[in-house]
Amino acid sequence: MKSILANSKRLVVKVGSSLVTNSGAGLDHAAIANWAEQIARLKEMGREVVLVSSGAVAEGMQRLGWKKRPSAVHELQAAAAVGQMGLVQVYESCFRKHSLHTAQILLTHDDLSDRKRYLNARTTLRTLLELNVIPIINENDTVVTDEIRFGDNDTLGALVTNLIEADTLVILTDQSGLFSADPRKDPTATLIQEATAGEAELEKMAGGAGSDIGRGGMLTKILAAKRAMRSGAHTIIASGRERDVLVRLAQGEAIGTQLIAQTMPIAARKQWLADHLQVRGRVMLDEGATKALCLEGKSLLPIGVCEVSGDFERGEVVTCIDRDGREIARGLINYAAGEARKIMRHASVEIEPILGYVDEPELIHRDNLVLL
Repeated sequence: MKSILANSKRLVVKVGSSLVTNSGAGLDHAAIANWAEQIARLKEMGREVVLVSSGAVAEGMQRLGWKKRPSAVHELQAAAAVGQMGLVQVYESCFRKHSLHTAQILLTHDDLSDRKRYLNARTTLRTLLELNVIPIINENDTVVTDEIRFGDNDTLGALVTNLIEADTLVILTDQSGLFSADPRKDPTATLIQEATAGEAELEKMAGGAGSDIGRGGMLTKILAAKRAMRSGAHTIIASGRERDVLVRLAQGEAIGTQLIAQTMPIAARKQWLADHLQVRGRVMLDEGATKALCLEGKSLLPIGVCEVSGDFERGEVVTCIDRDGREIARGLINYAAGEARKIMRHASVEIEPILGYVDEPELIHRDNLVLL
């Protein structure tokens, strides 16, 4: 069996608290340096990597001298605020040794449920990857409440995987993978090397709560794989204590448990855009733009739009029609209706002179557009 990471170009790597903090003893500088070295090697192999790292609350607890994770939200937020400083500082210094820049991104659930903020986050992450920067993502624990929190960084990792359309989500933990039963209680438990993401049986196999340091357990990882599957992404659950685990996975070695997504990425994206989001407006395309979208797989530029209908905001779904009124595509638009009317029939270089600013050169980027 070969690792699915061997053929993955864009991946999200989630590292758990117990790995980053040496089971809660404070930030493990040697371990973080090791992650940085492995990710640098992945970059040399042509991979795009986004890192989702736990550890801020655990580091804050250590700095504040707390032995047990607090349950009060305001104490968790205080610990996160203190710990986040140390976390990003260590990552920055470790990646700098490999001549790699990092970027800190703190997200809440609202950032990904609001279409405008979703599009902003997606664009920022895509730009960072193009600039060869390593985005380091964590939940914004200092401002979230129970109503808007992700709940754990496994879920956050899955949502980021959906956001950037990564090929694979790699969840590194202190366990070897998913077992048929709890290996701590059942000596006959066997490692599940490969299964289909989303299978109900997997949730029955997974245990409950994780350690005192982190929030997740194996169940959250199985549910994260189910979420990642929705955009066609595979998931690998493996031990972060395995030597060079990321590099070996990328070289094709099967380690841990890999959960395969049956839905093709394009089909999953198309279903989401076509079926689950309400269309807020429409744009009529000229013959050149219609050809560019349908035959050449290009983005929609404002110069190719001859009519804008509806009242929509940036990040909402609009339908694209040809001159005969046939719907040919749907996508997330980069400009509100009033702005789109001002820049239609104009070249992208004219957007800033007309509006006074430019968000994107495209009206709809091809990554946010599906043909119908």
